[in-house]
Amino acid sequence: MSLVGKKFPNISVDAMNEMGDTFKLNVLEEAKKNNKKVLLFWYPKDFTFVCPTEIHSFQEALSKFEDRNTMVIGASCDTPEVHFAWLNTPKDNGGIEGVTYPLLADTNRNLSNALGILDITNERYDEETGHLMVDGDNVTYRATYLIDEDGKIFHEGVNDMPLGRNVNEFLRLVDAYTHVQEKGEVCPANWEEGKDAMKATREAVATYLRN
Repeated sequence: MSLVGKKFPNISVDAMNEMGDTFKLNVLEEAKKNNKKVLLFWYPKDFTFVCPTEIHSFQEALSKFEDRNTMVIGASCDTPEVHFAWLNTPKDNGGIEGVTYPLLADTNRNLSNALGILDITNERYDEETGHLMVDGDNVTYRATYLIDEDGKIFHEGVNDMPLGRNVNEFLRLVDAYTHVQEKGEVCPANWEEGKDAMKATREAVATYLRN
């Protein structure tokens, strides 16, 4: 079930910063207390393959998000210690050294479970062992959330494991939502900053489609 239009879960999670400090981070509270939008992106595992390309891409675009009053937060189910080890691994050796935004360490999977983004299928009770069994790695898909200044989710997207994200699309979505907030207009297909938007009326859409 989609969470778009709902408040982000009010759950605090361990996080790691570039200095090696572990602290509690609550995404909902961060958005509201700082009056900022938040981009939260989940990736499956540290020390893997597609993941570092995305993490570095978000870092390269970090100033663009900050210019848009938007915080960037990464997340996986790895421990803070594993995050820190990866943060200390050079980029040319597959690491994420140089990344400055925080990484959530949802090791107990409280938040990822609440979001419904874990790679878990075929839950079943094994009568022989008395254990609940599942298929899957119990790690997250490549889920992305955009959250506004009030903590409301205005975008939710989930990619399968092999599919890396396009960072520019999230910049576009932040621009579009900000335009809606500030101008009270809606943003049509393929809208980008500087292009015409429109009023949410039949007359306005007819005019737009004629142009």
